[in-house]
Amino acid sequence: MRILITGGAGFIGSAVIRRAISGGHEVVNLDALTYASCLANVASVADSPLYRFEKADIRDRAALDRIFAEHRPDAVMHLAAESHVDRSIDGPATFIETNILGTFQMLEAARAYWTASGQPEDFRFHHISTDEVFGSLGPEGRFTEDTPYDPRSPYSASKAGSDHLVRAWHETYGLPVVLSNCSNNYGPYQFPEKLIPVTILNALAGDPIPVYGAGENVRDWLYVEDHAEALLLVLSEGAVGRTYAIGGDSEARNIDLVRTLCAILDEERPGAAPYAEQISFVTDRPGHDLRYAIDPSRIRAEFGWRPGVTLEDGLRITVRWYLENEPWWRALQTRRGVGQRLGLAQ
Repeated sequence: MRILITGGAGFIGSAVIRRAISGGHEVVNLDALTYASCLANVASVADSPLYRFEKADIRDRAALDRIFAEHRPDAVMHLAAESHVDRSIDGPATFIETNILGTFQMLEAARAYWTASGQPEDFRFHHISTDEVFGSLGPEGRFTEDTPYDPRSPYSASKAGSDHLVRAWHETYGLPVVLSNCSNNYGPYQFPEKLIPVTILNALAGDPIPVYGAGENVRDWLYVEDHAEALLLVLSEGAVGRTYAIGGDSEARNIDLVRTLCAILDEERPGAAPYAEQISFVTDRPGHDLRYAIDPSRIRAEFGWRPGVTLEDGLRITVRWYLENEPWWRALQTRRGVGQRLGLAQ
């Protein structure tokens, strides 16, 4: 296939691009190169004849129309989004504009292209979303594709809105879409503002390792390369109009995850004292969801997919990657907001 991938210079998007090209697909990477984007993430495939890059904003309809007309994709994988909850608390407008209005422009550009192409049945618009749209779980149960939406942050509300738009464009206009909602991703190339890279890099720098509240919040962790594999399966095999919940089957409390990372660092790069001594409990995020967990039964039953990397192995791979790729993360630490406490809603 020739796949138009939005947000391909980001964390998950770049993993999808690397895997897609390794599988022989042609890729057009559409990215506005905002603060969390990094073309170094796709440097390993940048010289491939299967790769093209287009710097454009998904809110720019004229640019989108040109890109569709020039590259004539067989499918779209829409990953471009503002995704950091703390930043959404401090500045929700950007999340509404990018995640909702940007998705609207993508849908309209895709619909115009699909219609002009004779509405081919094998065209797909794959919208990639998050489990955060479902709200917060108690100690029991897991999210499924049928869980009612209950977003609690500006970020999750903006992603919920984009999900609803995609479903509406399918029901109203017949646009052939598939959707997926994933659990927390981690792995190489994750921008240094999320929990796992923050823990690793603060530990190495000798700085306090911030843990929100008492660290009791639970997340289901999904290794990014496993997610990329699942996304390409959903794109190629998923039923039109259907949603797929993609989870890692790896729940952990934030405090336990941080302590595990510290223990791995103690082994991989011993310091003068155990890194866990740097853990610092800080004021919790407003509206911090207690627990997320995904039931991936549908994608397992329909495609036989399950995560290939355990949380223990994935965390060790991730720690080693950050230890071995200091120039990559050093270059990002001067970007806006990195290393600062955000999301206190003051």
